[in-house]
Amino acid sequence: MESRIECISSTDGIDEDQVPHPHTYSQFSSSKPSQNNNVNNLNSLVIHPGTSVHELLECPVCTNSMYPPIHQCHNGHTLCSTCKVRVQNRCPTCRQELGDIRCLALEKVAESLELPCKYFSLGCPEIFPYYTKLKHEVVCNFRPYNCPYAGSECSVVGDIPYLVAHLRDDHKVDMHSGCTFNHRYVKSNPRDVDNATWMLTVFHCFGQYFCLHFEAFQLGMAPVYMAFLRFMGDEVEARNYSYSLEVGGNGRKLIWEGTPRSIRDSHRKVRDSHDGLVIQRNMALFFSGGDRKELKLRVTGRIWKEQQNPDGGVCIPNLCS
Repeated sequence: MESRIECISSTDGIDEDQVPHPHTYSQFSSSKPSQNNNVNNLNSLVIHPGTSVHELLECPVCTNSMYPPIHQCHNGHTLCSTCKVRVQNRCPTCRQELGDIRCLALEKVAESLELPCKYFSLGCPEIFPYYTKLKHEVVCNFRPYNCPYAGSECSVVGDIPYLVAHLRDDHKVDMHSGCTFNHRYVKSNPRDVDNATWMLTVFHCFGQYFCLHFEAFQLGMAPVYMAFLRFMGDEVEARNYSYSLEVGGNGRKLIWEGTPRSIRDSHRKVRDSHDGLVIQRNMALFFSGGDRKELKLRVTGRIWKEQQNPDGGVCIPNLCS
């Protein structure tokens, strides 16, 4: 019989109208912030998506912007260096052999361009020289988030409202409101760590969303249980919050306090850094009591927002009622 973890929560559920609806991304807009409207340098043209030059720099295979080396066939059709390998050195347009011809003219045109970040439609106002745009987009604060669900290799990306609705509708995770929680995790056959079901609960408090993870895995040769919190937002925002987790039984308890990690950090990265409440199996079974044949852990916790004290310059907790 496959092992399972049952989560029994005492928190109140989120009402249906509290969960945001998926955000529909708008198309790139031609409007720019006022400080960027005076770019008149002829050697640095601002080209917006949808123009003919932008289309010329779009690889016909992967549709991404092409960066040197830009290849072309004898008939002048271009494609990026990555796709040149994928199409086995055959032009995807005319099927002629590509050879090693570089499109130097198009590479020269690219050097004179400035382009908006590809996340322009999500709010990024920045414009970059063509060759530095990619570096920015890797760390852009407006880039979509990956789905934080750890139970499967989910490839869904989106903004926070979209992901909250996705977690609720597609992954059927538990949704709760409030900044305190009291969970009971029950698992039959606690010695079988590999078949432990991934657990995820989403909390809504302070107008933000948090993901509470609980799971079992091998730490070296020892099976352990771990609980940790992730913030559905960027790292800078995550530092505004703190949380505590507590587990115990038979007159003993373990307490963890820390700052939630952003979902920019993958679930595995947080887990492998042991940044959370880690419970050794023998201790977990001791907390469970009884004959140690069934895991029964009660994990309680709370989330609070740190507030800057204008006088002392230190953070003071703002507890959520």
